[in-house]
Amino acid sequence: MGILEFDGQCYLDGRASDPRELGWMHGAPPPADKRITFESDCFRTFPQIRWSLSHMRELTATVNVWRGPGAPSHFQRQDRTNEIDALAFTDANGRPRRFEEALFDTYADGMVVLHRGRIVYERYFGALEPQLPHACHSVTKSYAGTLAAAFVHEGVLDDRKAISHYLPELYGTAWEDATLRQVMDMQTGLAHTEIYADENSDLWAYSRACGFRPRLAGYDGPQTMCDYLATVRKEGAHGETLDYKTVNTEVMAWVISRVTGCSFAQLLQERLWAPLGCEEDAYVVVDSAGIPMAGGGLSTSLRDLARFGELMRCEGVWSGKQLIPASVVQDVQKGDHSAKLPDGYSYRSQWWVTHNELGAVEARGIHGQRLYIAPEAEMVAARFASHPVASADASDLITMPQMLALGLMLRG
Repeated sequence: MGILEFDGQCYLDGRASDPRELGWMHGAPPPADKRITFESDCFRTFPQIRWSLSHMRELTATVNVWRGPGAPSHFQRQDRTNEIDALAFTDANGRPRRFEEALFDTYADGMVVLHRGRIVYERYFGALEPQLPHACHSVTKSYAGTLAAAFVHEGVLDDRKAISHYLPELYGTAWEDATLRQVMDMQTGLAHTEIYADENSDLWAYSRACGFRPRLAGYDGPQTMCDYLATVRKEGAHGETLDYKTVNTEVMAWVISRVTGCSFAQLLQERLWAPLGCEEDAYVVVDSAGIPMAGGGLSTSLRDLARFGELMRCEGVWSGKQLIPASVVQDVQKGDHSAKLPDGYSYRSQWWVTHNELGAVEARGIHGQRLYIAPEAEMVAARFASHPVASADASDLITMPQMLALGLMLRG
C-alpha cells in the first residue's frame, strides 16, 4: 500500500486512497464505518474527501445552475493521451517525474486538456465521472470575478465606488471605504484570518455561518453569510497589497446581486451555462437564507469547466458570440504589475496571473482544483483533485511545473 508524506503526516497515496476501492458510501445502506456525513464533519477529512468532492449536493444545501434547454456544444477530439501521460518534467524540487504519475501523486480526480479547442486529453479517477459535478472551491471566485468585471465594463457597476455605496448595510465594517476594485483584486485590509490548518481561524467561523461546516452544539454566532460579513472589521489600509480573503468575494457577489437583482447562481446560468452550451447542470452551496457561496461553493463537471477556460482563452468569444467583453479578458491577462508577489504572480479580478512565457492565467482552489489557461500555447487544462492537504503548497511543487511543461510541449 502506497504512502505519501506531507507536512510530517503520512497519507495513503493517490491509488491506495481511491474511494471505490475503500468502499465509501457503498451498500444499501452503507455500513456505519463507510458512511460520510456533513454533520460529523468527516466529509472534509482524508480519505473521505476523495468521495465528498464529487458528491457535495448529497451532503449540504445547494441551488441548481441549469444548463438551459439547448443542445450541448460539441468538442472535437485529437487524442494525445499516451504522449501526454509519458511527458517527462522536473518538479520544483528538482525531482524527475512523468505526467501520469504526477496526477496520482497529487490526488487528481480528473483532467481535461484542450489544444486549439480540441480535447487532446481526458481522464477520470476515483469517484469522479464525466457527468458528475465536482467541487471547484476557490475556482468559483474566478467565475464571480469575471462576471463582476463584465458588469463594470457594461457600466452596470462602477469599480471606483465604495462598497457602502452599494451595500449600506456594511457601513461601520471593514468594507465601508473599500472600493469595488480593491475588493475584486483582494487589496483590502481586514481583521480576518484565513488559515486552513487552524481550526480557530476566522475562515471556519465564516464557513459555519454559511452552512459549509457543521455548527457545534450551542452555536450562537452569525446565522447567514451576510450576518457574518457585517462582523468583519478593518485592519490596516485598503489598496496597498494583495491580502487574499474569501470574504472579499462574497462581498463582491453581494454587490452584483444587489445591483442586478439576480443571484450568483442565476447569473452563472444566464451569462455562462446556457450560452456556452454546457453539458451538465452545475450547483452552488447556499446558506440558510439561500445565498450562494461565490467564494468557493460551485460544483461543475470537468468538461464544463474546460468550456469556461476556452471562453477566456478566446477573449470572451464562443461560437462566434462575444459572451464576455474582450477588454475584460485582456485586463485579466495583463495582471497587476504593481502588486506582483515574490513568485512572480499577480492577482486581477479574482484570477491568478502567472506572467510566465505562456501568458498563463489560473483559477485555483484548495485540495488541488485548477483551471490553467495558456494563450501562447493555445491550451486550456482543467483539473479536479482531492489532495489530503488543503493548501496549494502541498501540490504546487509538482502541478505548476507540470502545467508549464505541458504547455511548452503543446506549443511545440
